[in-house]
Amino acid sequence: MQQDQTTTAKLIKRFRSFRYSLVLQGIAVGFAAGMVAVLFRVSLEQADAFRQSIGIFLSAHPWAVSLWMLALLGIAALVTLLLRVEPFISGSGIPQVEGEMQGGLSQTWWRVLLAKFIGGILTIGAGLSLGREGPSIQMGAMAGKGVSRLSHRDKTEEKMLMTCGASAGLAAAFNAPFAGVLFSLEELHKNFSTDVLLSAMSASITADFISRYVFGLKPVFDFSAAQMMPLQNYWMGLILGILLGLVGTLYNFCVAKSQDLYSKIGSQFIRTAIPFLLAGACLLVYPLVLGGGHNLIELVSQDMAIQSLLLLFCLKFLFSMISFGSGVPGGIFLPLLVLGAISGSTFSEVLGLCGIENPLQNFVILGMAGLFAAIVRAPITGIILISEMTGNFSHLLTLSLVSLTAYAVADLLHAKPVYDMLLERLMKKQGATPPPSGEKLLIESPVCFGAPVCGKTIQEIPWPSGALVVSVKRHDQELVPHGDTILEAGDILVLLCNESESQPVHTALEKQCKSMSAPQ
Repeated sequence: MQQDQTTTAKLIKRFRSFRYSLVLQGIAVGFAAGMVAVLFRVSLEQADAFRQSIGIFLSAHPWAVSLWMLALLGIAALVTLLLRVEPFISGSGIPQVEGEMQGGLSQTWWRVLLAKFIGGILTIGAGLSLGREGPSIQMGAMAGKGVSRLSHRDKTEEKMLMTCGASAGLAAAFNAPFAGVLFSLEELHKNFSTDVLLSAMSASITADFISRYVFGLKPVFDFSAAQMMPLQNYWMGLILGILLGLVGTLYNFCVAKSQDLYSKIGSQFIRTAIPFLLAGACLLVYPLVLGGGHNLIELVSQDMAIQSLLLLFCLKFLFSMISFGSGVPGGIFLPLLVLGAISGSTFSEVLGLCGIENPLQNFVILGMAGLFAAIVRAPITGIILISEMTGNFSHLLTLSLVSLTAYAVADLLHAKPVYDMLLERLMKKQGATPPPSGEKLLIESPVCFGAPVCGKTIQEIPWPSGALVVSVKRHDQELVPHGDTILEAGDILVLLCNESESQPVHTALEKQCKSMSAPQ
């Protein structure tokens, strides 16, 4: 008992003083995660170039088509083996990171990192409609966990370093350091902690420096020439936002249904082989839909016929569902941004047919941000991500308008955020939490305005069993909590619990500290 109290006291003391050491650790994690993400990105570029050369060869030598299909089946068999060895590499990897942050599961960092790296190159390189950002985030988080394990950090710091790694992975994948930080705050932690902000920012900037050193200083997409939308045309943004909200709702519904359909197929190899064989067919008849679709965003930013845009959207949408629903390693960020770009371009062409002049590139940018907000339900991340990717920050007002509208439409239609939905399905499939390690964990949570705990004393709140409020931070001061301490909006609570109890504590904090109270 005495030993347990000593460990807890040391943990609390270190938690109060490790903010700046976290910055240094964040730099180390940013370097490790950035190197992994950059190597992954370089490998995918080489794989894409190889696939394109295969397509040229097959068009000149039709007799080799059957050999390529056999090769794809062999790659599918290898991916199936990787999935059996390490099931946590399935899909984008972001729900797995969120699940571990909440204490619902535990990943073996080196095995996930290695298997995800190989599996992602095989799937995306073969042409499946998947993105590099999800794997980069998961591998970055595993790199952070690896740094934590090798330096013998406690569980609280380990989760911080995993967050740093996830931020660095997204930053290096898209040359978007601020989006990496915001993604960690908005999607992984779902609160704005100063400690997380400082450490994640140091990691993201480090990873972005490595990425730009390798790939250059230019943004991922060069839309710097896009013009600002006149104020009298903002009604177009409202209409586009509504349409994107509907598309986003349909997208999330189809993601769930595609996974349900695949679950009826008993053989993992057959589930994996289906998108690989379709990728082989698409290479011969319609190669535009293959891969993440980076080139498509630049293509649809030029004038295209509406019929061609609609065909491209339908085929890309369908192939994305078939690819992601199969459960192979790969993300959805880039494919959904492609669908948003096509949606924006189509909307622009329709306006042109109606005689309304509009800058095409504007709507491509707005389409990406709006669909991201509707699907992922992280509008701030989407706005900054698109701004950084396009190298143009002059559209923040219109991006905000479209993103907010798309977000509201999807929310009114009760469409769950895609990563929350995928995490829920993952946890049901797991059916069990990791075995208890006996380690203590500190969990931070802000008290939002209008939350149920506002105005109540600590002793009036039904905290989860096994959780203890050890600190209340208020206006840069740390209060020693007592039973009669009244909580206010803006307070930051620090709770101590066993690692095995962290998931119910996270759930309780979401309900008590972050959700709005029902009106009396």
